[in-house]
Amino acid sequence: MAEAKAHVMIVEARFYEPLADEMVRGAVAALEKAGATYERFAVPGAFEIPAAISFGIASGRFDGYLALGCVIRGETSHYDHICDESARGLGELGLRHNAAIGYGILTVENEEQAWVRARVNDGNKGGDTARACLAMIGLKRQLSLPLR
Repeated sequence: MAEAKAHVMIVEARFYEPLADEMVRGAVAALEKAGATYERFAVPGAFEIPAAISFGIASGRFDGYLALGCVIRGETSHYDHICDESARGLGELGLRHNAAIGYGILTVENEEQAWVRARVNDGNKGGDTARACLAMIGLKRQLSLPLR
């Protein structure tokens, strides 16, 4: 019997739209190459990603989750709070719900660093995030844990 295709929730923070588009492009290419299906959901920024993924977990529709976004350091401590809280929220969701979450929130000093990491033909963080999520879905299947 063939293994079921993975169905993945992509949550993309739209605060830096061109960067988000590039990261999604890399993620979608990796998911499609692996034969996975996906649904895309937009949120305003990185802070909102954990809540959106929590909604997705509660829906029971997905095998895994991609968190895609970018936080660029500014002149205030806002950067630190957003980075810390989005990472903490996603980590807690993963542990509490045995969720396969790919973490693709760029935390950078400037837009140039972000583009180096986001570009599909450069760092391709979107593709890396999708592959990490698929690897965790595979591990859950190997351990016979429920996917949804």
